[in-house]
Amino acid sequence: MAKAATNGIQIEYDTFGKPGEPPLLLIAGMACQLIHWDEALCEQLARRGHYVIRFDNRDTGLSTRLVEGGIPDIGKIIEARMKDEEIRPPYTFEDMADDAVGLLDAFGIEKAHICGVSMGGMIAQTIALNHQQRALSLISIYCHSGNPALPPPTPEAFEYLISPPPLEREANIAYTLDVWRAFSGKGFALDEDWHRKIATRAYDRAFYPEGVARQMAAVLTQKNRKPDLGSVSVPTLVIHGDDDPLVPVEGGRETAEAIPGAELIIIEGMGHDLPHYGNGAWRQIVDEIVNHTQKIST
Repeated sequence: MAKAATNGIQIEYDTFGKPGEPPLLLIAGMACQLIHWDEALCEQLARRGHYVIRFDNRDTGLSTRLVEGGIPDIGKIIEARMKDEEIRPPYTFEDMADDAVGLLDAFGIEKAHICGVSMGGMIAQTIALNHQQRALSLISIYCHSGNPALPPPTPEAFEYLISPPPLEREANIAYTLDVWRAFSGKGFALDEDWHRKIATRAYDRAFYPEGVARQMAAVLTQKNRKPDLGSVSVPTLVIHGDDDPLVPVEGGRETAEAIPGAELIIIEGMGHDLPHYGNGAWRQIVDEIVNHTQKIST
């Protein structure tokens, strides 16, 4: 793994495949590190014709920690949102989109397929809006348009989303497993061994809850992109599970309806699962991504 200077910070990244293949930039969700894009999944994408780039978003993993942003009061942000008051987060999705585009600059890549999952999908949408000339295509996976009128998470999923995790290692790993049990859909069994290993690896690599709080502030204060998504002209694939308790399926449907010509794939029984090339729906998702990108000339 290595670091690149971008947008005034350092971004940790990793690559798979040959640099001459069509680039595929993978953007992780909130609190997730680059390792949450499963290596076997990245290798499959590389074998099937992509130069795969995964990276740590700011404030996660080994990328720059924005300590000067402080620790946001999430309760106060939620209260301010309910009152429709203006909130200034430590940084925004626009800043995080600029980080990702700056990483492409560091590679000398003019255009890439932009693929994001959950919060990463929201950042990917922001790239497609603000840096459309850098996108070969957009792949938006179980995320939404930022429209506040969309259905919210289930109460259980929302509670896990805003609750601070345990600080002690073993308690944190057990808690993380509980989170993914709650987020997973009923159609696919949770691979507990893999999730325990990745939770352990993530804790040991870079446990940093302060950064997650700042990312949460960006999520809660994101702009409503729905009115602007009609201007996205790059080929777009939207993938969502119909049993997603964190980002209900209506978010995926609205995203696809808002982007002209977008293809929508709804996977029955899938919840809000980590990108993992084991059991579950991600083998199908890899097929859908490859089928989508192969249609597009670089």
